[in-house]
Amino acid sequence: MHSRAFGATKNYQGVHIVKFCVLASGSSGNATFVATNRTRILVDAGLSFRDLERRLAAIGETAEPFDAILVTHEHADHVSGLLRIARKLKLKTPIYVSLLTHPLIDWENTAVPVEMFQAGSDFSIGDIHVESFTIPHDAIDPVGFRICAEGVKVAVATDLGYMPESIKYRLQGCQAILLESNHDLEMLKVGPYPWAVKQRVMGRNGHLSNTYVCDYLETEFDGATGTLILGHLSEHNNHPEIARMSAAQALEQRGLATRLVVAEQKNPTEVFRF
Repeated sequence: MHSRAFGATKNYQGVHIVKFCVLASGSSGNATFVATNRTRILVDAGLSFRDLERRLAAIGETAEPFDAILVTHEHADHVSGLLRIARKLKLKTPIYVSLLTHPLIDWENTAVPVEMFQAGSDFSIGDIHVESFTIPHDAIDPVGFRICAEGVKVAVATDLGYMPESIKYRLQGCQAILLESNHDLEMLKVGPYPWAVKQRVMGRNGHLSNTYVCDYLETEFDGATGTLILGHLSEHNNHPEIARMSAAQALEQRGLATRLVVAEQKNPTEVFRF
């Protein structure tokens, strides 16, 4: 299923038909919920099943049934709860994972239904169309996702060291974007991490800084996005208000009214409805 014309965000009865919520974002665990009236998917599974249930309950949802779990890459904060969640869902929920990432996940000889895809390819789950795209990160085959349904486009792009043109293209025309704003450069430089770790974080296969995000917003952000969610903030090398203020200033310079939200590690965002 390919997305319809941009802006068709409600059905003929005026009811919102796409829901988007960042359940958790950060180095201790990541998960994002996307649903239409017919299809429910989870992007990443870095939470315990109990924590997932708690966060879903907080937004009026349950953990069953999910139609799919999408995996961005193999790092623990994105897959630590994957097998446990799959088992709790009675091994009925297919897990979508890239071809090269699949061998790096310990499946524990469990008969998990797996759908492998080539990074950069598209696929459909129910009435949701998923576009995967390669991201620069120190994982074997990391991806982000643009998720399309009923004319609505939302994107998940975290854990990336920089933004090549291919990613900027994928973020165009999205109603909502979860975009990494991992660290404040000065806080990172004087922070507690060993120098080797600091170099990794700042590298082209590391994580986006507040400064990088601001440069993107000031120069290449298309402005069509109604809600920008800043995610994967470092607990030690960033602060929510620093990230928010930096991005807000960048948007203000462009005269854009994009709403800014900072995703948290411990609590889900509100549910964005389209």
